[in-house]
Amino acid sequence: MDDVKTVGAMWDTLNDRDWDKLGAFFGPDSIYYDVPLGPSAAGVGPESIVARLRLGLEPLAAYAHHHGLATTGEGGLVMLEHSETWTWGTGESVTLPIATVHRVVDGTITLWRDYWDYQTLMGAAPAWWVEQTTTGDLSWLVDATDLL
Repeated sequence: MDDVKTVGAMWDTLNDRDWDKLGAFFGPDSIYYDVPLGPSAAGVGPESIVARLRLGLEPLAAYAHHHGLATTGEGGLVMLEHSETWTWGTGESVTLPIATVHRVVDGTITLWRDYWDYQTLMGAAPAWWVEQTTTGDLSWLVDATDLL
């Protein structure tokens, strides 16, 4: 599978919130973080990355990934301009524009950075969800600053 297809398959799996299959896209040294939060709030390795994603996405009533505007990939670097629609069970909803950079080596996503506007998400999110993301299980949290 080429790198763009690997990344597309990962996003399809995330869209389905198939937590059991999602980890297969990452290796033990793979790093994922949201740029607005920085690498000090990263997930490293499949279990940590999946736990990080579940913390924010699992409580949603609905989640939709929109492949979006542009995808390009060459030399192990895949860039994607896309959006996600998050809907909470209490009625709040937001569509979050995102630019994403993935590094792919031998079919494994080794680095994943999401660039998005923090205020767009936090301005729409209900207080209970924000609290849950800061007080839930954060045992997966890794400071990857020195790993980049």
